[in-house]
Amino acid sequence: MTFDLTLSGSDLLLLAPEIFLTIWLCVVLAVDFTFKQIDHENLAYLSVGGVIATLINLIWFDYTGVQGALFKDMFVLDGVAIFFKILVLISTALVLLASIDYVKSFKFFKGEYYFLVMMSALGMMFMASAQDLLSVFVTLEFSTFGFYVLVAYLREDQKSSEAGLKFFILGVFAAGLLAYGISLVYGETGTLVFSEMASAPGSIGLAIGFIMIFAALGFKIGAVPFHSWIPDTYQGAPTPVTAFLSIAPKGAALAILIRMFYVALATFKPTWVLLFVVASILSMTYGNIVAIAQKNIKRLLAYSGIAQIGNVMIGLAAGTKRGSDAILFYLLTYLFANLGAFAVVIGVSNLIKSDEIEDYNGLNRRSPFLAAAMLLFLLSLAGVPPLAGFIGKLYIFVAAIEQELYTLLIVGLINIVISMYYYLVVVKKMYINEPHDPTPLSVSTPLKTVIFVGIAGTLLLGIYPKPFIDWAVDATLMFSNITAPTASDPAILTSLAGG
Repeated sequence: MTFDLTLSGSDLLLLAPEIFLTIWLCVVLAVDFTFKQIDHENLAYLSVGGVIATLINLIWFDYTGVQGALFKDMFVLDGVAIFFKILVLISTALVLLASIDYVKSFKFFKGEYYFLVMMSALGMMFMASAQDLLSVFVTLEFSTFGFYVLVAYLREDQKSSEAGLKFFILGVFAAGLLAYGISLVYGETGTLVFSEMASAPGSIGLAIGFIMIFAALGFKIGAVPFHSWIPDTYQGAPTPVTAFLSIAPKGAALAILIRMFYVALATFKPTWVLLFVVASILSMTYGNIVAIAQKNIKRLLAYSGIAQIGNVMIGLAAGTKRGSDAILFYLLTYLFANLGAFAVVIGVSNLIKSDEIEDYNGLNRRSPFLAAAMLLFLLSLAGVPPLAGFIGKLYIFVAAIEQELYTLLIVGLINIVISMYYYLVVVKKMYINEPHDPTPLSVSTPLKTVIFVGIAGTLLLGIYPKPFIDWAVDATLMFSNITAPTASDPAILTSLAGG
């Protein structure tokens, strides 16, 4: 196999966002090394400026319809890739702003922190464009390297070091699973490109290979039973890193899952629907039930995130274009509510030096703004109308109903009730319980900006979701012509049985 590595001007245009962000993160690192006395806050704003410039570039690409593929279809820029890259960049910009106050507590390597966040974002942008299994492996590991360091960034904190070690060990294990799965799939199909796998005949080796790949990606999105790293990592990592982990890597990994199952495995839909149904039920139920017993707000949001991934996998189980549309819109609603909730946690943690839920007692008396914002974000995560989370869950459930996945629908509705309970426990503590310390709490301007963006996104996507739903629908037009048979198709069942 030979590759023509010559890039034309139009080819470079497709890579422009990644090239620009690469140059910018090098600039941030060079400025930090060259100007030793520069304030870390200025480095943060410099980093945010580069991310926003890259984001504007991608929005322009989406508006003008710039699309294409490079390197024998290994790298693709289409509606799905642009959507997930925008999702990653919005998350990155908000996390960088939310980090400004938190980074003040670092004794060393303040500038390197911003570099690593941007480097991880760059890797996830490449993940969104990965169109073959080799690109999936390289880009996934590239994005994860930065997180290995970021999770353990608080070197003098035992919990951070422990979280970093657990994340590294399980990350390496997932990488091994991914490599073995890729080798099996390549051995059975003779190709690494998703679109070329669609016509491959079913076999035991192919099934095992894709199950191993799913397990590796399940680790990245935190689906049960691949979730074991999430609670300890979320609790031990610096809170801005936890916020970043809660949305950006999951979005990038879901971009790969959508491409892999909707394109490479479209003809085997009856088989993988069951896989997603089981994973969805386990993730929703386990995440919500275990969240009830949590005393630490970061661990509560960790288990809440596991449950939210269960909701996302309802869309994957649907296996239709509407299912993919619902996934994209749901992730957008989850971005604003979840990052907003973590921004409140960062603000409270910076001021009272605690992440225990008990210390949120009387928060409304100490900071009405933080309490009201947290209330809004938790209600959105629970799916209360007219907030964004309600529309996101409704869209997901509609996709399930169309495919007659009534069991998933019932389990999903039950889990909404369960999640409402532990979210309202936090609300009760903020609004009804007396504070341990009545001292008022104030929030810095950068953190207020992040919270206001979260509030605006949560309200706008709930009250006026149409343009965002249209964006998600347009982004997945590539799936319009893909026909995935239903589980009742006898020809497919016969072929899977070896007939």
